[in-house]
Amino acid sequence: MNVIEAGFPSASEGDMAATQRITELGLSTALVCGLARVVKEDIDACLNCGVDMVHVFVPTSDVQRIHTIRKSREEVSEMAVDAVEQVKDAGVKCMFSAMDATRTELSYLKEIFSLVESVGCDVINVPDTVGVIVPSEMYKLIKEISSVVQIPIDVHCHDDFGLAAANSLAACEAGASQVQVTVNGLGERAGNADIAQVVMSLRSMYEAKTSIKTELLFEVSKLVEEYTGVKMPITMPIVGYNAFAHESGIHAQGVIIESETFEPGIMTPEIVGNRRRIVLGKHTGRHAVEEVLNGMDIHPSEEQLTEILSRVKKIADKGKRVTDSDLLAVAETVMGQASERDNVIRLKEVSVMTGNLITPTAAIKAVIDDQEQLAAHTGVGTVDAALKTLESMLGERFKVRIKDFRIDAISGGSDALAEVMIGVEDERGRVITASAAREDIVMASVEAFVVAINHLLSIGRRKTPTESTHTVTPT
Repeated sequence: MNVIEAGFPSASEGDMAATQRITELGLSTALVCGLARVVKEDIDACLNCGVDMVHVFVPTSDVQRIHTIRKSREEVSEMAVDAVEQVKDAGVKCMFSAMDATRTELSYLKEIFSLVESVGCDVINVPDTVGVIVPSEMYKLIKEISSVVQIPIDVHCHDDFGLAAANSLAACEAGASQVQVTVNGLGERAGNADIAQVVMSLRSMYEAKTSIKTELLFEVSKLVEEYTGVKMPITMPIVGYNAFAHESGIHAQGVIIESETFEPGIMTPEIVGNRRRIVLGKHTGRHAVEEVLNGMDIHPSEEQLTEILSRVKKIADKGKRVTDSDLLAVAETVMGQASERDNVIRLKEVSVMTGNLITPTAAIKAVIDDQEQLAAHTGVGTVDAALKTLESMLGERFKVRIKDFRIDAISGGSDALAEVMIGVEDERGRVITASAAREDIVMASVEAFVVAINHLLSIGRRKTPTESTHTVTPT
């Protein structure tokens, strides 16, 4: 049973509106659930939204019961039973949570779960509200609870000690049939169990079936990242930028020859919608450099490849990230091709305007294929406006899109030097990354974009292009 907990309707008008909107979508593959305290008004708010299920909760641990709601155990049990009966009388499903279950005395926890089951509760939830249980204890707890209730057991784990996914899996091993997860693990404090980690662990290591379309996990993660503004670390399992990135010589060589050497077949980047990335750095080997260059349709001799690899390592040893543009520049120099490539786009002027009464706007003058152009565009900020201006100037002749964009401060202070790294993709799926560093973030962004475009288009104009078997976006 898939459930979407759409909101806490009584918490705010916004949550109520969101819950109503989601119930109106007519989803057929998931129940829409509303959250409520064991209070009549909260439950009514959920029911008024037309939800399929109401999730009622009440603190049961002594520390929370005494200090937050100031009720006795008997009063809490009575409130829980009344709430479940109200939901069931309305003809919808009910889930009951014993808030802070992992710090609740076991005998009382069993008692209150048995009571709500006796009045028709459909699912009980066991929350590790403050993330303090360990997997072995979670396993024991679920086993104990399953000995006294027959209805499905659900778990809700917090990640305060980084154990949310592990505790969720331990609960499943012990008999829990449902797990509460969030996209990117977002949630109170350190967050909750992450959907990608839990789903892929269940599928890959336990061979359990879920109805989640795993090939959309990466895309959904990036969508939530964009809307929430909460950026995920590049090392985030499964959906992180580096989740399938390989730099070490033996790792890169292995995945190039046979991906299963360092990417077990039970979980490949394609399964979760992510991509394999060959990262160039001081640990890079010949196979990685050759693979990346071949993807750019550059085929150095063995002697040239040795020199290119040496120069790449020297760049990385200085603490600099090696981008596609760096590699291409090195390769062209070593192979004597630098003079053969003319830049498709050359910047002449960049101007931006912004303010509390002005929509961020950028105006750019550039020479594109020997024709001078002037264009302007608005955006959500000056960087966005400038990059959209460049994209519009390229027009239909050069269809590209920004695939990745990151800014890192290199120095401190208000005049900090910032390095911008940008990835650009063409119609054929080829991706080039480039970087630029300046005190002016707009100019750094524009310059990195132009460098990436020029290198990408120069590859596209080669006489005998060949496609790489994977997308190459070194960091």
